[in-house]
Amino acid sequence: MKSYTFTTPLSEADMRKLETGDVVYLSGHIFTARDMAHLRMKRLLKENKPLPKPFEGAALFHAGPVVLKNKDGTWKLNVIGPTTSIRMEPYAEMVGSIGVRAVIGKGGMGEDTLEACRKYGYVYLQAAPGCAAKLAQGIERINDVTWFELGMPEAMWDLQASRFGPLVVGMDTKGNSIYKDLRTSALNRIDVLYPA
Repeated sequence: MKSYTFTTPLSEADMRKLETGDVVYLSGHIFTARDMAHLRMKRLLKENKPLPKPFEGAALFHAGPVVLKNKDGTWKLNVIGPTTSIRMEPYAEMVGSIGVRAVIGKGGMGEDTLEACRKYGYVYLQAAPGCAAKLAQGIERINDVTWFELGMPEAMWDLQASRFGPLVVGMDTKGNSIYKDLRTSALNRIDVLYPA
C-alpha cells in the first residue's frame, strides 16, 4: 500500500500506477454528481450540447453536501459524505468518455465501471462513510454550484479541495476491485461454513 497526493486535473498516467488499497489525497477542483446530475450530463451529450464543467482530468464525487448560503451570496459547506455509488453504474462508460479520472463514493461499483476504469484510465476511490464532518475539513470553499434547481443534494457543486481524504483505491485500472474480492471471499466462506 502506497500513499499519494494529487492535484486536479489528474493524469491518466498517475491513475494507472495506482493499485487497490493505495491511499490518495486530492487537492484542486472536485465536482459532486449524483443521480440527477449524471442523467442531465447524459442528456446534454446526447443533444451535442456542452457540459457545464471541464471534466478532463476531473474528480467526480458521489455526494450531496449540506451547505448554507451566506449573506454575500457565497456558500458555506457544513458536511459532505459519500452516497452509495452503485446507482451511478449505468453511467460508467459516459464518465470515462468525458475524461473523468477519479470517481469518489462509497460501496463500490460493478463490472461496467471496472471495465471503464481499465479502458479509460480512471479509478474508484472509497471515501469513509460516516465521516462527513471530517471530509468537509478537506474542502477550502465552494467555488460555485450548477443545476441548483435539482435540489441541494442533486446539484453539481464545484468544491475547492486541499488534501481531501484519505481516500482508498477501491477499483483500479488493472481490473482489481476490493469489493469483488470481498464478495468472492464471503461466498467461499459460506461454502465452507454451510457445505451443500
